[in-house]
Amino acid sequence: MPNAILLKLLAAAIAIAGATGQAQVASFPTKALRIVVPTSPGSGSDITARYFGEQLGQLLGQTVVIENKPGANGVIAAMAVKQAPADGYTLFLGTNTHMAVNPSVVKDIPYDGIKDFKPVSGLARGMMIFIAPAGSKIGSVAELVSAAKSSKQRLNVGNYTAGFQLSSEWFASTSATQHVNIMYKGAPEVFTALMGNQLDWAVSDLIAAIPQVKAGKLRAIAVSGDRRHPDSPEIPTVRESGYPDYVNYTWTSLYIRSETPEAVTTRLVDTVQKILATPGAMQFIAKIGSDPMPLAPADMRRFQISETERFRRIAEGAGIKPE
Repeated sequence: MPNAILLKLLAAAIAIAGATGQAQVASFPTKALRIVVPTSPGSGSDITARYFGEQLGQLLGQTVVIENKPGANGVIAAMAVKQAPADGYTLFLGTNTHMAVNPSVVKDIPYDGIKDFKPVSGLARGMMIFIAPAGSKIGSVAELVSAAKSSKQRLNVGNYTAGFQLSSEWFASTSATQHVNIMYKGAPEVFTALMGNQLDWAVSDLIAAIPQVKAGKLRAIAVSGDRRHPDSPEIPTVRESGYPDYVNYTWTSLYIRSETPEAVTTRLVDTVQKILATPGAMQFIAKIGSDPMPLAPADMRRFQISETERFRRIAEGAGIKPE
């Protein structure tokens, strides 16, 4: 008899716990959310996170806080999300660097971009840009290659993510040149180094660099897309400059921990998809020089896996090993 009573009490406790959990999921969100960004304020990822964070907060009726955790090729930010509760309140603004490139360039990476996280939605895809100091003699891909081959010392190239580093290494391999990669925390630091003539050139996302180019503070060399950007048609592509196979893009996507309840995941997915379908989001994405990439979770996962494999092949071809 006591055992029967205990079993009934246990069953009741489980039912109450389940009902409480379902109620918590149904009422999600009941507090502020946060989006962890792996780059500095002012970077392309940061600007993207702030726009979508504001829109997400308006639709969900909660504040969305942006937390910048730059450094270590995004490992610091990714681990902050991995170690947070799997309740949907902590999102990760992941990019091609952190979710597809890092496995090929970061040794003993402490997170698995496929297993530890699941996509909420793809957001946007944007071009990279090669840039140089405003007073540099390097103003084209041909001049960059010529300078690299004629210089007694290797040219210094600045980057602030493993994705940009891999892009510069890929170009070096493709153009049969050698460069010294110097890693910075974020775009502002790279731009400061360029303006101080501490770097010969750099790779950046277009959104962060183009205002500096238009202000005459930096010099554009080329963009990495398959076509010129409509807002900056005067800047040629690397592809048309003699390297037809060199086409590369950055991309952004929102992620949450893989163990997040499905009902919470669905709420976030539906909300972000609604945002992406608005004219405001379309205008924002165009303004930052990107293309919409509203991939649903399953499609984003397949794309991420294919990108991881693509970057692995690029790294191997360029002779890059994890370090």
